[in-house]
Amino acid sequence: MKKNKVITTDDILLKLCQSFSGVLSAATGSPVSYSAMVQKINKTSLKPDIGCFVLFDGGFTGLVVTNFSHQAALELYQSYMLKMGMSAEELAIHHSSDEVADVLGELMNQVVGDFTGKIRRELQVSITQNQPKMLALNKQVLLSVDTNLDRPQARRVSFTTEKNNIFYLELAMDRTEFIQLEEFDQHEECDPDQIIAAAQSHSHIPQKNTTAPVEVDLDLLDELGI
Repeated sequence: MKKNKVITTDDILLKLCQSFSGVLSAATGSPVSYSAMVQKINKTSLKPDIGCFVLFDGGFTGLVVTNFSHQAALELYQSYMLKMGMSAEELAIHHSSDEVADVLGELMNQVVGDFTGKIRRELQVSITQNQPKMLALNKQVLLSVDTNLDRPQARRVSFTTEKNNIFYLELAMDRTEFIQLEEFDQHEECDPDQIIAAAQSHSHIPQKNTTAPVEVDLDLLDELGI
């Protein structure tokens, strides 16, 4: 009898980690690696200095939270902008600058786009995501999607940049299993370098002295229970 292949929640987390590492490494031109050890947590939360969250829905529901120290945020921002051709003198030097939030938000959008593509190809499941929300924080903010999940699970993974700065990925989603009943052909996987190049060709370098504050979707925060 054929043994059916089973994909668990932790397998989905691994695919997400691979998207983070692959896309950020390609975007910044420097290695971004993740820990082989994963921590079980009870709640996801936004933490200082910069937090980002993305909700996804469709084949399964979940919440992705990324928490950056100001050192990690600035390193990723500066590496990305230098790779795009901006001079070092033009770069923001404070993690709370609008330019930093804009760039990190764009990077998170590319990461989640790569992840949803992986899920579509490898699991034949379609999921959609909202626009990543970036917030500069000085206090911890708890986030929850428990009202939408029957058996919620949460995980935290640490990532390390080239300069050994640490940031954290948190994932909350329903405990689930995908069981492969039959063999199927996967579509050709996209190269992260192609994703970055396409994103850069359609984006503009953030201008200095941007006065527009980071907007927060209040309805979305209400839905999350904040």
